[in-house]
Amino acid sequence: MNEALLFFIEDYIKIIVLLFLAIFLIGTLRTYISAKRLQKAFAKQHPLVAHTGASLFGAITPFCSCSSIPVFMGFLEARVPLGVALSFLITSPIVNEYMAVLMLVAFGWKITVLYIVFGILLGVIAGMVLGRMGVERYLVNDIVKRQTKEPVYTAFSQRIRFGYDEALTITKKLWLWVFAGVALGAIIHNMVPESFFTSMMSSTGIFSVPLAVLLGVPLYASSAALVPVAQSLVEKGVPLGTTLAFIMATSALSFPEAIILRRVMKLRLILIFFGVVAAGIVLIGYLFNAL
Repeated sequence: MNEALLFFIEDYIKIIVLLFLAIFLIGTLRTYISAKRLQKAFAKQHPLVAHTGASLFGAITPFCSCSSIPVFMGFLEARVPLGVALSFLITSPIVNEYMAVLMLVAFGWKITVLYIVFGILLGVIAGMVLGRMGVERYLVNDIVKRQTKEPVYTAFSQRIRFGYDEALTITKKLWLWVFAGVALGAIIHNMVPESFFTSMMSSTGIFSVPLAVLLGVPLYASSAALVPVAQSLVEKGVPLGTTLAFIMATSALSFPEAIILRRVMKLRLILIFFGVVAAGIVLIGYLFNAL
């Protein structure tokens, strides 16, 4: 019990501090980027460049699957191609600065880099596939267009203030998720027998990856809460690719996201979107297990 408590205290303090610093830095840097200009630029680029740019932009935005949807709608309102906008929507909840920090702490830099690369590639490739499928006809046309005026920063102190406010706001939203995730991770790490996980995975064998994705899709959780749990699962014998596939599926695909997307997409497009992304995640899971 004492080991579990010590594990929880050390990891929780370390993660919260790193989260705040990472979000503060990224928030400050984003004040130098005009979102509207960025959105318009995507429509004029070569498809591969546009999809990669959208996916990279998603990687630096600290959004969950539901929080990414307003930005996704902004892309559509700026007449950015649907496939390019979907590249952002896919990558944004999977890869972000606080996920990178948590992965770095839990799994080291090699696995973190591979996770980020595969997460970005998933957004690029799945977005291109969806774009080529011509699914624009399944969009709902009555998207409400709102013109929002971007703030103008005339002093460096204003940019610092924005970064600080964003870091504080996001940390306030995440601290409970981090608390729950680290607490559950500590319990699994110290109290659940390893044989439970190894027997569970051996019973599904080669189907463990798609099973992990199917289990992850119905759930909705912040990636900040998932990584400590994932670390404990790996340490208890669950294959790394299976665990990371579960993280990706839970982060990028969720029932709340599907409900919100229903305002923008017809049901058929939501099913196609979920199917393509889930298939990509399964493939990534198998690749990680092979590596």
